[in-house]
Amino acid sequence: MKVVVVGAGLAGLVAATDLAEAGADVAVLEARSRVGGRTFGIEVAPGAWVDAGAAYLGERHTALVTLLDELGCKTVPTTVEGHSRFALGDGVQTRAGRFPPLSAVALGTLFDLLDEVTSQVRPDAPWLSPNAAALDELTVAEWLDERLTHPDARLFLPLFLGEMMAADPTAVSVLHMAFYLRSGGGLRYLNAFAGGAQDSRVAGGAHEVCVRLAEGLTGRVHLGEPVHAIVQDETGATVHGRAGPVRADAVVVAVPPLLADTIDYRPGLPGARAGSRTVPGCAVKVHLIYPRPVWREQELSGWSMSADGPLLSTVDDSPPDAAIGVLTGFVTGREAHRFAALPGAQRRAAVLAQAHRLFPGLPEPIRVEVTDWINDPYSRGCYAALMGPGDWRRLGPQLTTPHGRVHWAGTETSTAFFGLMEGAIRSGHRAAAEIVGRPR
Repeated sequence: MKVVVVGAGLAGLVAATDLAEAGADVAVLEARSRVGGRTFGIEVAPGAWVDAGAAYLGERHTALVTLLDELGCKTVPTTVEGHSRFALGDGVQTRAGRFPPLSAVALGTLFDLLDEVTSQVRPDAPWLSPNAAALDELTVAEWLDERLTHPDARLFLPLFLGEMMAADPTAVSVLHMAFYLRSGGGLRYLNAFAGGAQDSRVAGGAHEVCVRLAEGLTGRVHLGEPVHAIVQDETGATVHGRAGPVRADAVVVAVPPLLADTIDYRPGLPGARAGSRTVPGCAVKVHLIYPRPVWREQELSGWSMSADGPLLSTVDDSPPDAAIGVLTGFVTGREAHRFAALPGAQRRAAVLAQAHRLFPGLPEPIRVEVTDWINDPYSRGCYAALMGPGDWRRLGPQLTTPHGRVHWAGTETSTAFFGLMEGAIRSGHRAAAEIVGRPR
């Protein structure tokens, strides 16, 4: 059996590996000049890598943990020792822990509402949830206006959604927000470092997982090969890429839905992979590199939250030996679009000015790395596509349904850990299993 996999991110490479192990003749076509998809490593010092894309994992991410073990990859804990910094409208404050200097009652009310709406959603099929129609029609911003009046809750929710989902509340449906939180293990698990979804990082960078998977597929991964058409007939499918047509018995399309919709399918799909209100995940990732983690000298953890951008949150991503200091900043939601439109010099100036306000005494960084996922042509956003009003009810029922010989993978096709590396890996296993089970 000949199978073509479109996309060499986690989902595509996992599917290709499973298929190859089952005896299939596999070819992976990747548009970029690298493997990894939305995992992307930048070497900032000899042997020291930062995650410019997906980064964190926790013990519930069992498929990822198993894969790391099989590939011989190690993990390192996320460092959160020290005090946090908050810039939430009344100067910059230092506090122990990560709870912001906002009304505990107001935030408690907010989290109770989030828990309530999250519990209403079916994680296996959100479009079949009892209140799906109502939840899918409202944006999170509209839901917020109806239910929350306290300014602290209204300030905090967009920052929280930006950190958790890279989402603008005006763009996503309540159903998508509730599903995303439930799919990922609940809002408290997703938000936690030690013992939570952000407990650890992959030593050497998460991209190393894809590099090692690709090494196991020697000669089968073809870079610089964007796919523009998939044509099916009675005897198979022809995948049209830059190097010419490739014949296959089955195809796995393992790219984000907004990108999948740019491919010409013949016969055409019964419905688009994305809706008219599906938008890219709104994320730009910034890395400030220093000779050492100098903020620790002031007993600061490197973690911060800000109401104004560009950096809405920061975290210490320095290596365990602290040989260099890595302060990672997240620009998300509406702020990401504004920031991504700035010229490079203005981006740098804005980031450095904010970093100095948050962490006084910082020296000039050795390097500043900015990774813009919004305008990345082969990702169409990060962490994952964001479902707008009506999207889940229209798109959900066909999320994983094969289109003839075409099968779907990618984190957006997983109802478990949607938007995370874990979801991507599980989707790759599922797509491969569908094909292996097909009659030859």
